[in-house]
Order: sequence, then structure tokens, then C-alpha cells
Amino acid sequence: MIEMLALDHGRLISVDSGDRAQFFRVVAPSEPELLNLALLTGTSSELLSAACDPDERPRFEAEDEARLLVLRVPCDLQESSTPVKTVAFGVIVTRTQVITVCSRDSDVWTSLINSRSISYSDQAAPSFVFHLCMRVARLYLAKLNWIKTQADKVEQGIHKSMRNDMLIHLLELEKCLVDITTSLRAHDPLWDRLRRGWQRELSEQEEELLEDIRIEFKQARDLAEIHSGILSGMMDAFASIISNNLNVVMKLLTSITIIMMLPTLVASVYGMNVKLPFQDSQHAFLITMLLSFVASLLGVCVFWRKRFF
Repeated sequence: MIEMLALDHGRLISVDSGDRAQFFRVVAPSEPELLNLALLTGTSSELLSAACDPDERPRFEAEDEARLLVLRVPCDLQESSTPVKTVAFGVIVTRTQVITVCSRDSDVWTSLINSRSISYSDQAAPSFVFHLCMRVARLYLAKLNWIKTQADKVEQGIHKSMRNDMLIHLLELEKCLVDITTSLRAHDPLWDRLRRGWQRELSEQEEELLEDIRIEFKQARDLAEIHSGILSGMMDAFASIISNNLNVVMKLLTSITIIMMLPTLVASVYGMNVKLPFQDSQHAFLITMLLSFVASLLGVCVFWRKRFF
């Protein structure tokens, strides 16, 4: 899908003509769409192909009049067991146009479309790219807060009933955090490249914005590592609880089996074809039952003192 947009008083609006378009929003493009986009914008097919790769690592490079920035952005996966996954988000910047390419629809564009103060020119290209990076950093923080909320809900549910689906959901959230942490760490070398990758010196305001981006990404990475550590500890704690519960059940079943075996032992002894005490008494059955009851009661007392139940 290719959507063409232009600026109208600081807001993005859809246009039908490629000549009027300043922004191209490309989502999961096909090969014919990429060829058409290359002809329409004059961008090399190599840059477009690199931006389309969902597994591309964060990087920044310049080619002639175009610059390629690849970020990793978190996306919601409704059809997958993993609720959040990071994918490559390519941004190609020319003198007059901006092309964004992603294999999935991203919330980054939602914030751009809703913004009322967008501006773009060749001189303002660094500022626009930096604001885009800031939106990505805030998107990471929003997804991390969502993952934390989901983990808290699962933890509360596990306290009431420890079901397999809840533990599996925790594992999926942990996988999301590992993916996010890895992607955030991969952005670290990118900021120095962004500082040196323009044809002019950055202004003081742009330098401050770039430093804010670095801080936001570091904060997101630290938060992801903290959440990942907490979730790993929670999984280990729940595994220990499950193991302890299994031990308690096995001890209880073993105790019940031994206690039930004692009356069977008494009955087996009195079932032998030999001369036995009280066999001629008219109360032989009552005495046998009483012996069985006393033996069981002694067994219960012993296991109770041993705290088997």
C-alpha cells in the first residue's frame, strides 16, 4: 500500500498526484509498487529494498541526495502469539520528499497524521527526522507500559488460579521484552551517525533534540531491562511455587496411602488360616475394626506431627 500525502497548514492531507506529494507512506509494498515508487520519486531501488527488509538493523547512510534511516519500531501482532514485535521502519529523506517504508502498519504515522505542526524542507530535514525518532522512543515507552500492565493482570490472575495459559502469556510477554531490549540496544551507535550525516552543522536546538532522543531511548532500554528482570524473577518464583505445590500433593497422597494401608494390613493378618488371638470371641470383628481404627489414628497423629498435612 502506498499513500501519498502533502502539507496543508502544518497538517498532512492525502493527495492523488505524485507531483504534489511530499510524504509517501508505504506499508507492506509489493514488487510492482516498489518499482512504481522508484520511478515516481527518483529514489534508487536499492534504498527502497533495504528499507523494506523487516529484519534490517538500525543504521543511517547517505547516497547522493538521499539519506536512509532505519529504525526498529514496536508493532502489535494480532495474529501472532507474541503480542508485540519490533520491525524495521525505513525513512528515506530527499530534498523535497520523505518516504517511510514498513512491513506493517505502525503507530508512528498515527502521531504524525494527528500532529498540527509538521514542516519540512531541505534545511529542516534533520529536525523532522529527529522528531520522528522522538515519536519512536515514546512509542517504545508506551508499549513497555502496556506490557507492564498485562504482566500485572496475569500476576493477579495467577494468585487466584495458576493455569497453564497464564504462564504461557507471561512467557510471551518476556519474549516481547527480550525483542524490545535487543532492538533498543541496537540503536546506540546510530545517534553519532545521525549527528555527522548531514550536509551542514546541526543547530543548538537540533543538538539538544538529538540528546533528548538519546536519553529517551536509554530510558526505554533501562525500563525494558528492569521489566524483563522482574518478569524473569516472577517466572522463576512461579516455577518454584508449582514445584512446591507438587511436593505437597505427593506428600499428602503418600500419607493417605500409608494410613489406608494399615487397616488393610490388620485385615490381611486376621485373614490367615492359622490360630489367631480373639478368633473364638464373639467380639472378634469389633476387636479387629478397633485395631484398624487405632492403627489408622496413630498413623494420622504421626504424619500430623511431621506436618505432612
